[in-house]
Amino acid sequence: MRILVIEDHKDILDNITDYCTLRGYEVVGALDGLTGLHLAVTGKFDAIILDVMLPGMNGNLLCKSLRENSKDQIPILMLTAGDELSDRLSGFEAGADDYIVKPFALSELFARTEAVVRRARGAKNRVLQVHDLTCDLDSLEVSRGGKILKLNRTNRLFLELLMRKSPSIVKRRELEEAVWGRTPPDSDSLRSNIYLLRQVLDKPFDVPLLHTHHGVGYRLHGPR
Repeated sequence: MRILVIEDHKDILDNITDYCTLRGYEVVGALDGLTGLHLAVTGKFDAIILDVMLPGMNGNLLCKSLRENSKDQIPILMLTAGDELSDRLSGFEAGADDYIVKPFALSELFARTEAVVRRARGAKNRVLQVHDLTCDLDSLEVSRGGKILKLNRTNRLFLELLMRKSPSIVKRRELEEAVWGRTPPDSDSLRSNIYLLRQVLDKPFDVPLLHTHHGVGYRLHGPR
């Protein structure tokens, strides 16, 4: 993930940057509100960690400006030294997704950042898509090339996991546990269900999407 951190205390900014970078994030930092606003508008980020008290433009105004003028509603986590209810309410009214009070543990900040990103992605990504195949997680409707596909519950669960992990290989055990837990009915149940899934998913179409990796598992991907 790519995170924008807007914090005027350089030591705090450096600590956040070091911690998140070690855990695989790409971090871009800004020491004032105007620079942070410019980066937020012109860059592509998965989340913003935003201090309230900033030179140039305070965090509440920056957050409000982003919410009013940006089509891409990036998750925003606010940092503040104030623990009053009014401080938190001001942040939420400006459009913040979460709030954390200084001093804070970096592990908590990291966990909260991941949580707001997960919530935002869950709200947006309610339709899975691989090539011309779509699965609506709300209506449970599955279609390919505009044609509705009829799947039983077991095969729909298999398909959902394969689509979420696409184009990675999903191991046999992972598929079995997703549907039956640690006690699948028998050794042929997965193979039988994958066969039925392939009949609906691929047989009527020119391009196969479901691929077997013998001895490992299955993978869903379109043409390369």
